[in-house]
Amino acid sequence: MEDTVEVYMGESAEIPCLYTFTAEPNMVMVQWFVRGPGGNRVRISYSDRTMQKVDENTSYSNRISVRSNIDAEILTVQDVMLSDEKEFFCQVSGMAAGNGEGKTLLKVFDPPEPPVIEGILTGVYVSGDGPSKIASCETRDGFPKPNITWYRDQIAIYPAIGLVNIVTLVTKESSGLYTVQSDLHYKVTKEDKDAHFSCEVSYFVPGAVRTSESKGVNITVYYPTTSVEMWRESPEGLVKEGDTVEIRCQGDGNPPAPIIFNREESDVELDVYDGVLILNEVSRADSGVYECHSLNMDAPDHEEVGESMQLIVHYLDPAVVVPKESEVMLKGESLTATCNALSSLETSTVWFKDGVKAEKGHILQLQDATFDTAGQYDCDVTVPSLPGLQTSGSVHILVHGAPQIKDAEREIELTEKVGGWVNLTCEVRGVPRPFVTWSISGSQSWREVVKRETEDQVYSIVVLKVSTDTLAICNSTNDFGIEIKAYNIRSIPFSQTPTARKTSVDNSGVIIVVIIVSILLLAILGSVFYFLYKKGKLPCGRSGKQEIINTYSTKEKTNKDDIVVEMKANKTEDSVLLKVVNGDKKPPTDQVT
Repeated sequence: MEDTVEVYMGESAEIPCLYTFTAEPNMVMVQWFVRGPGGNRVRISYSDRTMQKVDENTSYSNRISVRSNIDAEILTVQDVMLSDEKEFFCQVSGMAAGNGEGKTLLKVFDPPEPPVIEGILTGVYVSGDGPSKIASCETRDGFPKPNITWYRDQIAIYPAIGLVNIVTLVTKESSGLYTVQSDLHYKVTKEDKDAHFSCEVSYFVPGAVRTSESKGVNITVYYPTTSVEMWRESPEGLVKEGDTVEIRCQGDGNPPAPIIFNREESDVELDVYDGVLILNEVSRADSGVYECHSLNMDAPDHEEVGESMQLIVHYLDPAVVVPKESEVMLKGESLTATCNALSSLETSTVWFKDGVKAEKGHILQLQDATFDTAGQYDCDVTVPSLPGLQTSGSVHILVHGAPQIKDAEREIELTEKVGGWVNLTCEVRGVPRPFVTWSISGSQSWREVVKRETEDQVYSIVVLKVSTDTLAICNSTNDFGIEIKAYNIRSIPFSQTPTARKTSVDNSGVIIVVIIVSILLLAILGSVFYFLYKKGKLPCGRSGKQEIINTYSTKEKTNKDDIVVEMKANKTEDSVLLKVVNGDKKPPTDQVT
């Protein structure tokens, strides 16, 4: 039986030669031989119990040594080379004790370099008739000859007719080492576009088999388009008028086939940039079905593959407010205003007045109008499902009506010492803006110090010096009516006895009543004339005015100095029948301002 000794190239190998004798020999001689190139044996060492000798002029003269003991001799070969892989023989002679021979095979190993893999850079078409070369794997300087195995995604690939062909080239270098190159020919499919191919080198080492794997490579696979995907890239969500819409279309072929866009039932190609259809500032007219097509140049008969999608552009028209712009109401009237905007989606409408929410819904109800009802009413129309859509409209409400004096419903009583000053205010609101005058009886010293006017308001302040009991009346009038406000100012002398004061109060009460009634009648008469004048029912010429004055003067003369006063006990229900003749000219301070 042949023994084997395995060792890496460059290391030292120890080859044993074991022997036993049936009787004690007188002398033991051991010789070592190797198999020569021609198959003959060449002795490389000789030894006995008296000497050890290495033969000269052999390839082992300087690389071997021998050591022995009672029943064995060991040959050591240093710096083992590939050429040392051969059979070594040891011959043992014990003379009369017997002879013997042993044979040992020395095996030398040198691991190869790690494998290097290269994939085809140009790409491979699936439409090829048979397997195409897709990768090459090489390992260098190995001994004994290494083997190469191919893998696809960690699964071994073996030759198959029409599908897989593996071509291997083995080169023995001058050094005796082997270089192995393997080419993989493979019929690719579309599914191979994401596959990784690798190669593995297996080689022998003393007492084992080892492997070394290359990195994985991906092969560019060319295949025709079988389907396309179409989607809207922007904007996200619903589309409204004014948006920029980007529609992308992409086929599953490689290389990507040209993409064309068009609208349904139209052969007009739309402009495309890098496979993207861009629609700037879309309107509702851009709504519709869009199609994209991929032209397969590599497919049989240049088959087209297409897809379509519907684009809906939502809109909100400008708000229409009824009544338009402005509307005039009379005080106490009611009005219904509407605000509508045509939209492709459900809308929400809110009315505001001066920034404050007034009504929700497209209908605005204004009931029993007052001057506070007047103003600007804005309606905001929004689309809850699409916040970017909104519009607005407005209507200006004007409320016309008779003057309305603040605190006119009560007579204001004041008390002031003689010589003192009082401030009298009159705040009037009305549309058209009222005409305000003061009628003052009892005081000769007064003047209007403040008069502010706005579109529908008049604010007047009069300062008055109290000299006696005084009645001051603020008269306001416009086309729709008259309203007055009265101040009854009672003067207080600096010194007064109780009796005199009582008499004075009784007399002044009668006088005040007469004066109040007279001034009220004059104010009403003046307001009626002013109202008729505004309506155009009074002649405007000098003759017309003179006629009125003459008539009025005749009546005054006929009833001069006739004053009849009828008073009831209840002050709040005073009833006065008064005939006044004012033939004498009043001082300027008592005339109407």
